[in-house]
Amino acid sequence: MARTLEHGERPRVRTWTPLAWLGTTHPRQAVSTALGLALAAALSGRPLREVGLVALTVLVGQVMLGWADDLADRSRDARRSPDTKPVATGRIEPGSVWFAFTVALLVVVPLSVAHGPRAAGAYLASLVLALVGDRFLHATALSPLPWMASFALYPAFLAYGGWGGVGETSAPTLAMTVLAALLGLGVHVLRALPGLVDDHAEGERSLPLRLALRWGTPRLLLVAGLFTALVVAGMLIVGRTLGLT
Repeated sequence: MARTLEHGERPRVRTWTPLAWLGTTHPRQAVSTALGLALAAALSGRPLREVGLVALTVLVGQVMLGWADDLADRSRDARRSPDTKPVATGRIEPGSVWFAFTVALLVVVPLSVAHGPRAAGAYLASLVLALVGDRFLHATALSPLPWMASFALYPAFLAYGGWGGVGETSAPTLAMTVLAALLGLGVHVLRALPGLVDDHAEGERSLPLRLALRWGTPRLLLVAGLFTALVVAGMLIVGRTLGLT
């Protein structure tokens, strides 16, 4: 149930229902992923309407993943960071989030199919891998695998995509697929860093936590940032020389 404000207490902005809902979508990850893939589509020569369709499809998929994450982790979030997790504190009912998740699923499937059957298969598979991985592997040494597998499918989603359900037939290059998987590894480590102290207290042993315990968090941040930057540079070079397909 929502917390009752004491007399004279001003409501905090983050408790407002629209902003609380926005927080459940993990907006930074959702928007950055959607913009990143839309930019990749534009650089690969896709027309503007297809770039917009890529952005919308990925945004809906990422919002759906954010809701699934908050639903799966609400017990843990209630212990770790209740002030920033409206689902964990009950400011937003889990049933409402389940309904929103179902609606997003019903929307993301036709949006994916609009890119063509192969592109739809690649993107929907990436979502399934992300959902399953977050549920079962996020606290283990295998935590990077769903990130790497999910990111490795993004080049196929872009390569096979087309407007109106008529996708392309050209497969993505192996180099771009491998680099995308490595980018998933870098992003996973960088996103895990802020929560490593809480992860350690919970007894989790993800790969980023194991590396932080061995190297130290500052060194891991430096290594992961440099690694991710090099992978992005490699993707730009491969895109200009070999191309996406």
